Amino acid sequence: MAQNEVNRSTILIVDDEQDHAQVMCEALQRMGHRCEVAYNQAEADERLAKRSFDVIVTDLMMEGKPEGLDVLRAATKMSPAPPVILVTAHADVPTCRTALSEGAYDYIEKPLDLDYFRAQVGRAAEKSVLQKQNQFLQEQIEQQVGFEGIIGASASMRSVVQMARQVAMSDIPILILGESGTGKELIARAIHSHSRRRKNRMVNLNCAGLSESILEDELFGHVRGAFTGAQGDRAGRFEHADTGTLFLDEIGDMPAAMQAKLLRVLENGEVVRLGANDPIRVNVRFISATNRQIEEMVSERQFREDLYFRIKGATIQIPPLRERREDIPVLIHYFLTQAAEKYGKQLEGVTPEAHQTLMSFNWPGNVRQLKNVIENMVVLSSEKRLGVEALPADIRPKAAADSLGGMNNLVGISIEQAEKELIRNTLKMVEGNREHAAKILGIGERTLYRKIKEYEL
Repeated sequence: MAQNEVNRSTILIVDDEQDHAQVMCEALQRMGHRCEVAYNQAEADERLAKRSFDVIVTDLMMEGKPEGLDVLRAATKMSPAPPVILVTAHADVPTCRTALSEGAYDYIEKPLDLDYFRAQVGRAAEKSVLQKQNQFLQEQIEQQVGFEGIIGASASMRSVVQMARQVAMSDIPILILGESGTGKELIARAIHSHSRRRKNRMVNLNCAGLSESILEDELFGHVRGAFTGAQGDRAGRFEHADTGTLFLDEIGDMPAAMQAKLLRVLENGEVVRLGANDPIRVNVRFISATNRQIEEMVSERQFREDLYFRIKGATIQIPPLRERREDIPVLIHYFLTQAAEKYGKQLEGVTPEAHQTLMSFNWPGNVRQLKNVIENMVVLSSEKRLGVEALPADIRPKAAADSLGGMNNLVGISIEQAEKELIRNTLKMVEGNREHAAKILGIGERTLYRKIKEYEL
């Protein structure tokens, strides 16, 4: 959140003492705020009906009545509700304390200490900006979580979702490619949930680290006496997933001998339990995933070419998080909201410094790592706004080093040139989405449009 955005907040001042109202107005205008003045509750209601305000400052007692409470109640019905600061004489402090329970941001006693007054309004303006950002991010989430919780406004993630939707209703095999933590299982679940088999089971198995014998037993099952300890019959994952979906994660780690056995099952639709002779017919939708470069494995004969072509009826490539940074703000808000609800905490968001650190980190563990970091911050922090100090130690230095490397490229050029490059690179990162670029840069969209025109970007 840029400080100039906070300092340019729009503030409604409500006070029936015109001189006092003008003093407050001028004090805030010197900070860069835009102020409108109403001299009674009726005028305040008219202004609130016409436009929204970032902060409302209202006298508690006007014309001998506590009309400031009515202004507060009108403000709390707005979405998002702007912070309301009450101005009051000492004798009315008990009433103001009651108003705090009704949602007032704070109260200030007369006569005003203008420095304290400006500081409190500044903090309220910062809260207001944060509320609006959170509302925007929540709206983004609500618009994007239409396909089983997959979050992403970037062009690359929209392509992933579009492909997943297109293949969901078919029975062709799906191969999902992507680094660890990018959400391959989430995509597989989304495909199953939108398929004709959604009322039946989706069965998962991660092949990483499993030996041939364990994999064979897991996939095909066994009969009693097939090996030492086999005290009864057991159905494998293929049988368990019959009429549903079988998802094999990290299929690139499957031993070569098991690749041949898997290929045979996919070709004829029959499994034979360990220790048995008779085949069992199965009907499954097959989805697999890997974080390895499987085409290179095929060319190096580490993965069977015939199995590769069998499992890649359609291929979905999930981009790493570092290549879709414009999705990070929405993901931060989503995971923060989830964690706050899970641990019963009232949070307002993250500080601008922490947000920038999270934006600049390269996230080798992708979305899974970001989720774990946000949850860790929520659990360990006692603040309502999560700052840099709440970040895990391994995030802070790496993010700082990444940022420093980028800053070194700007050494020796003018501030105007640096700003031009910053805007150009941010627009490139978000693939031209000006709304997202403005949020990342911490400036208003109108300011960004003007800069784009000024720099002929």
